[in-house]
Amino acid sequence: MAEIIDIADPMRTQAILNTYGLHAKKKFGQNFLTDLDVLHGIVDVAEITDEDYVIEIGPGIGSLTEQLARAAKKVLAIEIDTQMVRVLGETLQNYDNVKVIAGDILALDLARIIADEFGESAHVKVVANLPYYITTPILMQLLRTNITWDNIVVMMQREVAERLNADVGTKAYGVLTLTIQYFANAKLAIEVPATAFNPAPKVESAVVKLTPLTSEIVVDQPERLFGVIKGSFSHRRKSLWNNMLQTYGKDMVVKEKITAALERAHVDPSIRAERLDLTQLTTLYLSLREQGLTQ
Repeated sequence: MAEIIDIADPMRTQAILNTYGLHAKKKFGQNFLTDLDVLHGIVDVAEITDEDYVIEIGPGIGSLTEQLARAAKKVLAIEIDTQMVRVLGETLQNYDNVKVIAGDILALDLARIIADEFGESAHVKVVANLPYYITTPILMQLLRTNITWDNIVVMMQREVAERLNADVGTKAYGVLTLTIQYFANAKLAIEVPATAFNPAPKVESAVVKLTPLTSEIVVDQPERLFGVIKGSFSHRRKSLWNNMLQTYGKDMVVKEKITAALERAHVDPSIRAERLDLTQLTTLYLSLREQGLTQ
């Protein structure tokens, strides 16, 4: 029996690219991972078992998909590049627990797809080597979709990874940090050098593990909370007071309501938003809602 060479083996990756006339497409943020240690590390971080259902985003030629298929019960790989979909039909033909769906993850009804493929009560794990140019929109889509997930393990630009778990008051701390914190605990799990890819990207990468949690203060419409947070950070160098005047207006009645909301939330109007944690900003949002400034 012929030895099976992993798709991620550098020589096999290059052979696949040559066979199909493939090249990394910038518009899809493609880079092919050829470091088996990193791939095995991703599977380990996600704690994949033979009972797990896995969603993979952006499988490319199937390097990570193959490793997931060996460990999981079933893998559903979502690929936007139709050329790659055809290639995957051949590179993954030996794995009957893999299904490839052609489509844009940002446009698909992920909850319905999971229900159809895995069952409505299935707990899923999401694993992805995300296109760096749309990392944030994809993360927001995953976190806000009404699905039950056990963890999300994603490769991303290291700079973005550091923002997910930034400390209050640091330059990296901001809207993305707070949005992630509302839904999940973020942990930088693996640092990945540019040499792990073909072609090598111009930035360093990292694998982050997101584990679901319940925020200390749960709101019924998180999108409105995030709107207040975004407004509070609209000009980082300005005070919270000035950003709120820009958001809600400057007439006397509005100023009185903002003042009352800040007092109720025990927040100094001269402070900058980057000095407030998620609990403080959530309390402020609820106080603003009481004043009728946000619904």
